[in-house]
Amino acid sequence: MHQFDLSIITSAHDVADARLHRQVAALRRAGVSVEILGLGAMTDGPQGAQVRVWPRRHGLRRAWFAMSLPWRSRGRVVMALDPDSSFASWLAARLTRRRVVSDVHEDYRAVLSDRVWARGIRRVPAAVWARLGIFAASHSDAVIVADVHLLPELNNRVLLRNLPDLAMLPEPAVPQAPPRALYIGDVRASRGLFTMLDAIAAAPGWRLELIGPMADSDRSRYEDRLASDPDLASRVQWHDRLPPQEAWTAAAGASVGLSLLDDTPAFRAAMPSKVFEYLATGLPVLTSALPRPAELVRSIGAGAVVTGAAEAAEVLGRWAGEPDDLARTRERVLAWRTSELVGAKPTADFVSTVTSLVNDTSGTDSSGDNE
Repeated sequence: MHQFDLSIITSAHDVADARLHRQVAALRRAGVSVEILGLGAMTDGPQGAQVRVWPRRHGLRRAWFAMSLPWRSRGRVVMALDPDSSFASWLAARLTRRRVVSDVHEDYRAVLSDRVWARGIRRVPAAVWARLGIFAASHSDAVIVADVHLLPELNNRVLLRNLPDLAMLPEPAVPQAPPRALYIGDVRASRGLFTMLDAIAAAPGWRLELIGPMADSDRSRYEDRLASDPDLASRVQWHDRLPPQEAWTAAAGASVGLSLLDDTPAFRAAMPSKVFEYLATGLPVLTSALPRPAELVRSIGAGAVVTGAAEAAEVLGRWAGEPDDLARTRERVLAWRTSELVGAKPTADFVSTVTSLVNDTSGTDSSGDNE
């Protein structure tokens, strides 16, 4: 049975996840062999990794699935991407010689306020899983965190910020007419779905392209909104989830990237990865007034900070009427991209940590795969 250096397991993430793709690309460049056990379409997984996928599960079925994943995997080291799969990996490690890495990309407790499925009576088991995930992270051999505000009390923490891998993104391209606003990420109300629709509706001439999975709870409202406004419907295009490189080809020719997230506990301290990705592809950014993206956009003059749909529409209208202003903003974006991203090595500590754990387990056969 073939053994891998690293198994990446997830009970909730699609194998098309952009952070997952960046991690695998960096590990493969370092010669680490990787398998992925997750959700979605096998063909959407990262290049260079062996991918196995299963249907999405919910509730107790998801919990049971998460508990099974470490035993299905064949890596010397296991990296888990969710609180339940992290806890499962910690439990399995008590009976095996494998090392465990937890990848924590969001505040497990704060994010519950942003999830419809975690309300009412279901919030209790969700909160339990969040606590178990934090416990597992604190007992892992290493914890990879996506931002500085995540689990600062842990000594085994390694920061892997969601900075883009320029090799996986298209080169900046000249914006095309008509002007097009771009959003890439989870499509849901709390991430600005209806704010974006209202802004585009009030900004004639602008088009909106949405790329990412839409929350089931928002789908009917989205369809009703477009059905009630044929002009808006003619200017909005929604794609479902796409692999990262395919998704970002849409950035070519766009005029601005949107990040109009609500002020929720989970988002308040966070830096949305899409802001960096927009800047990396040469796109000015229109952001809500969350502290960190607002500070970045203002400090480099990379776009505008708005407090709602009306202000967003006003800015879009101004840029449409004064294209030279938008062009100067784009020049500042490109200058920041050159100074901050070209030549950067944001994955160096992450790769070093994983390879060290792999080397520590070299020569052992501690894989599961009890399918």
